[in-house]
Amino acid sequence: MEDKKYPEFPRIKRLPQYVFAIVNDLKARMRREGEDIIDFGMGNPDLKPAQHVIDKLCESARKKTTHRYSMSQGIPRLRKAITDFYKDKFNVELDPDEEAILTIGSKEGLSHLMLAMLSPGDIALVPSPRYPIHYYAPVIAGASVLTVPLPLEGSDEEKQEQFLRNIYESYEDSYPEPKVLLLNFPNNPTTMTVTLDFFKEIVTFAKKKGMWIIHDFAYADLCYDGYKAPSILQVEGAKDIAVETYSLTKGFSMAGWRVGFVLGNPILIYNLKRLKSYLDYGTFTPIQVASIIALESDYSIVEKARDTYSERLDVLVEGLNKAGWFVEKPKATMFLWAKIPEEFQHLGSVEFSKLLLTEANVAVAPGVGFGEHGEGYVRFAVVENKKRIRQAVRNIKKFLKKYKKEVPV
Repeated sequence: MEDKKYPEFPRIKRLPQYVFAIVNDLKARMRREGEDIIDFGMGNPDLKPAQHVIDKLCESARKKTTHRYSMSQGIPRLRKAITDFYKDKFNVELDPDEEAILTIGSKEGLSHLMLAMLSPGDIALVPSPRYPIHYYAPVIAGASVLTVPLPLEGSDEEKQEQFLRNIYESYEDSYPEPKVLLLNFPNNPTTMTVTLDFFKEIVTFAKKKGMWIIHDFAYADLCYDGYKAPSILQVEGAKDIAVETYSLTKGFSMAGWRVGFVLGNPILIYNLKRLKSYLDYGTFTPIQVASIIALESDYSIVEKARDTYSERLDVLVEGLNKAGWFVEKPKATMFLWAKIPEEFQHLGSVEFSKLLLTEANVAVAPGVGFGEHGEGYVRFAVVENKKRIRQAVRNIKKFLKKYKKEVPV
């Protein structure tokens, strides 16, 4: 329940209470009452980083010289490590001094970039459904947001083509013209993926219109069954108008370390660097040193995490299908974006999520929490082990059977 004890300042009034709080409060109450909740609600990785990365953190932290203020932009060797990583994985050339900056996680980097580049009256194009900060970072900066529907039905090719049309139409319908377009592929929450041709088309459009692009590439490393996610920076000329955020959170299992990067256009990097020089002294140096080791390691440490999530998704998808809740395995991310079964559609995503929690002890994220176009869906984050996932599937199967008996369809 929203706390009305204190008055809110104007900017805070533009930030509504998270829809997820409704389910989270219920989840917390049930746990206090002793219920065992299987929690797929938040995409909070449960895997630990590679041991040699942890060891490097500890080794660096023992040195007297590593406890002073660090560099807001990131120490030079770390910026070199991320640009080398991009060259190796995506064949993208980046200047570590002018086209790369360390951020305290992708979320901080994206938010402060919005603050640096947007003013009241500016418009940002943001997909819906979307990760919440993609919408609220422009809002915090004082800008206006125009949502672009992200297609949820059809083949990959059909969704990609429809989304391009939606972007073009939204741009043309907007006044004033949008200043920036935020993208996120592989997508959270919908798991939608795109091809390099999509990025080629949108880069051409943005350059023609003089519009910036910010691409959140958080799930670059979590791709399955032969799919490889492209970087927007692979497009020739993309750096003229685009930056990409990359993070060690998911693939490297370093969520709490808060290590992210903004890469690409030097104008945007410069302005973000200028703003951050007033706001922070950078990430703790031992974390930066250990991050260098992570980026320079054999990529198998990422592949191990990727395979774990893939196996978990296999168990969840197979189990839900056997239970009568028909879903498809995504090509990427650590999520399953599932349409609510037809007999529960009338409830909406919040009430259905509450029912799933109370009847099956399974917590999921209601789709409407990711924007108005997410209604009718829920998101599973596979941050529980396979044994727990199998238990969740059994609970859901019993719940579905019970409901169909009680309420004939």
